[in-house]
Amino acid sequence: MKTTLATLTLCLVVLMAIAFPLEKKGGSSSSSGAKEKRVPYAAWDDVNVIAHGLLQLGQGLKEHVDKTKVQMRDIATKLKVFNRTVTDLGKESQKLRGEGEALKARAHGLEDREGHLLNVTAELREKAEEMQHERRTMSERMSRLEERVDIMLQGDSAVPDTNPGAKNNSDAHNIQPMLEAQNKRIDDLMERIRLQQEKLDKQNVRIRTLHSQVQQSRQRASSRSSNSDAQSGVAEQRDSPAEMASDCHELFLRGESTSGVYTIQPINAEAFKVFCEMTADGGWTVIQNRQDGSVDFDQLWTAYKTGFGSLNGEFWLGLEKIHSIAKDGGHILDIVLADWSGDMASVRLPFHLGGEETKYSLKIQKADAFSPLESSLASDATAGLTFSTRDQDNDQKNDTNCAKHLSGGWWFSNCGRSNLNGRYFQSPPPKQRDQRKQSIFWKTWRGRYYPLKSSRMMIAPAVVENKS
Repeated sequence: MKTTLATLTLCLVVLMAIAFPLEKKGGSSSSSGAKEKRVPYAAWDDVNVIAHGLLQLGQGLKEHVDKTKVQMRDIATKLKVFNRTVTDLGKESQKLRGEGEALKARAHGLEDREGHLLNVTAELREKAEEMQHERRTMSERMSRLEERVDIMLQGDSAVPDTNPGAKNNSDAHNIQPMLEAQNKRIDDLMERIRLQQEKLDKQNVRIRTLHSQVQQSRQRASSRSSNSDAQSGVAEQRDSPAEMASDCHELFLRGESTSGVYTIQPINAEAFKVFCEMTADGGWTVIQNRQDGSVDFDQLWTAYKTGFGSLNGEFWLGLEKIHSIAKDGGHILDIVLADWSGDMASVRLPFHLGGEETKYSLKIQKADAFSPLESSLASDATAGLTFSTRDQDNDQKNDTNCAKHLSGGWWFSNCGRSNLNGRYFQSPPPKQRDQRKQSIFWKTWRGRYYPLKSSRMMIAPAVVENKS
């Protein structure tokens, strides 16, 4: 800017010099006698040239000033953005330091809790060993007591009227309460061991969850730090949620005890919402609920695959979601039935569900024989029953599509044993047998032509069955 002003000044001086030349001193002999001094005046063209030059100089100077103002405003804006970025980075650094200190404190707390848990575990092991030793001792004492009782009873029968016999009879009556007390004590000890083991399982799950949260927080902190160094002024990323449970029983182990809708994420699957039935023994994932006929269960294959209905009312969870939970085996299927008289029945069966490539084949795997109530589904599913709908006939009856004939999708064999996804009939049921056979029925409980009032199907790991 200084160079431009100097150039403009120099041009102005040159123009003034051209327009107003200096007066020459001295003169010719002819004008030596002239006394009057001539005053020089600039020509009109010279004045126009000077005015035009001045206008051009003023216009250039104005444009330069305007351009300089714009540049100064841009510089001021950039300075504000830079100051704001520096302030944000300072806040972010302070926040990261605070999170780091909190993570360190939490990690120390976890280490302390883990050490305490190890100590408690060691103590519980010692207690369990002591209880086992005490149980063996009690068993030996009970064996000796039984022998003494047998001897005394034999003596009492050989000499019924003598005083020693009466004494033995009295001892036998005294020993019986002792045996009952010992048995009760053993049962109490085993119950305490079971409760302690459940507490340990829940504590281990919580510790694993906290470890996972700490690792994720550290990764987020590291990611934020690198993003702040690479791109200053970028918006803060949103925290990812803590690792979700794989099923309702894991939620139960984490401390959830209220039945309701939760979000789970089975291994190698997307997260989805389920209804969890929380009991004293564990968490059950509800896969089907029929209660009032508000949802039509006569659906096509795609609907049964993905699920339909409302989790707070009648619904079918979806074959693909059920498979994602129980695909590794080791699960229990619990079926609860109710009739219009208020009576209820329950069936629990170990099962395995295949994927879509097997038409979601259901296999019931049980070592002992099936009861009559279980046989409506289990007896046909030992080798595997494929799922059928009215647009996919996969049942074992060659000349009939059971799903289309009876209504609703189900693991049909020959159309006649069970169908919990049939039509819902209010009481009293229809008189026509052809309509009643399309209802919700369980043949070995109330018969093929009795429309049930409700049905509920739930699944859980086999460990829940072992505890109950």
